[in-house]
Amino acid sequence: MNRVDIQRPQPRMVRARRNGGGTSPFSYFEWMLAWRYLRARRKEGFISVIAGFSLAGIALGVATLIIVMSVMNGFREELMGKILGFNSHLTIYGAGPSLDTWQKDVDAVRKLTGVTRATPVVKGQALASAAGAASGVAVIGIRPEDLKTLTLVSKSLEPQAIQNFKGDSSILVGERLASGMGLLPGMHITLVAPRGNVTPFGVTPRAKRYQIVGTFSVGMSEYDNTVVFLPMEEAQAYFNLGSAVTGIEVMVDNPDHIVGARTAVENVVPGARIIDWQQAHETFFGALQVERTVMFMILSLIIVVAAFNIISGMIMMVKDKTRDIAILRTMGATSGTILRVFLISGSAIGVVGTFIGFLLGVLFCLNIESIRQGLMWLTGADLFPQAIYFLSRLPAKMEPEEVTVVVISGLVVSVLATVYPAWRAARLDPVEALRYE
Repeated sequence: MNRVDIQRPQPRMVRARRNGGGTSPFSYFEWMLAWRYLRARRKEGFISVIAGFSLAGIALGVATLIIVMSVMNGFREELMGKILGFNSHLTIYGAGPSLDTWQKDVDAVRKLTGVTRATPVVKGQALASAAGAASGVAVIGIRPEDLKTLTLVSKSLEPQAIQNFKGDSSILVGERLASGMGLLPGMHITLVAPRGNVTPFGVTPRAKRYQIVGTFSVGMSEYDNTVVFLPMEEAQAYFNLGSAVTGIEVMVDNPDHIVGARTAVENVVPGARIIDWQQAHETFFGALQVERTVMFMILSLIIVVAAFNIISGMIMMVKDKTRDIAILRTMGATSGTILRVFLISGSAIGVVGTFIGFLLGVLFCLNIESIRQGLMWLTGADLFPQAIYFLSRLPAKMEPEEVTVVVISGLVVSVLATVYPAWRAARLDPVEALRYE
């Protein structure tokens, strides 16, 4: 009788190994095994806790970066809009303390392409006093028709206030200044200038009483607390300028291209001193940019710390799964299979954490003012004082490019953190692993 060889069915991985290969890369088996390793079991609870902290660290790092960068962007844009909207994109000054030829200069500048506004102004310093209180103020003399085009101020004024802004006794006062001194429209305020009339005994201070016809609010405490407006003719008389002005404020349609606009203005107003917004606020906006860059670098360390948590957690998982890895290798799993299983396990933590952090950051930025108001209600503390931050609300502006960079950075760091533990698992010798089990 011939002997019949009965072959027992071989496991799929053993057959695959004898055929010269293992499972296909990133197959269902590898994903299933990676997910099984991530699930918590009673004796592996500590490893699961570490994985949870790693996921939370990645999520908080990504969310914090998105929130901080958005607030920095919103802070810069809001300040830039307030500062440039209240002042000007560039200002034309004469060779001396005043500009005598401002009428023809204004007409010439207004004809230039890209110029949206050219306004003659009179500026000076004075001491405002009322009801026993006193405060230094910046006095701006402006024509009523030009005040209407200064939308940052005019939109906060009552129509009656603009109509009454005329003559030699009317004044507009910042809302915070009026509140601090206990003033209301219809009440009076006295301005005292250091240089007034010339007498035989020298120059005496000039003091004059004005009636408040309205209060304005631009949402920036630096202006709402220190600026008052006078009709231009009254300001010229108050500061002894005759028919001259101190300068011409020019607004253009694109302040980022101020260099080209400045060149055009220099051609039509030769000999004048011109200062654009980049020169006037160079230090301030430069400091904001440096702070923004430094904050990004510092907060990026949160993601790096979370990546180290992933590394430690994955190394502990590899140590705990040593026997399982050895059995898989003896059943036909290749080192590439083991490598990919642990890559998937570790990367899943980073990908899910990054996605959660992205959602948290976006939701926080979209509701940041409501969150601030809620925290203020709970704690009773002013979390964004206007006197310090110059703004009346907490701004946030998400830049798609920056958010994309943050998300990609979180994904890359978390995936790279799994490479070393996965490589250690793939190099594990099954014989040595089983020998000490």
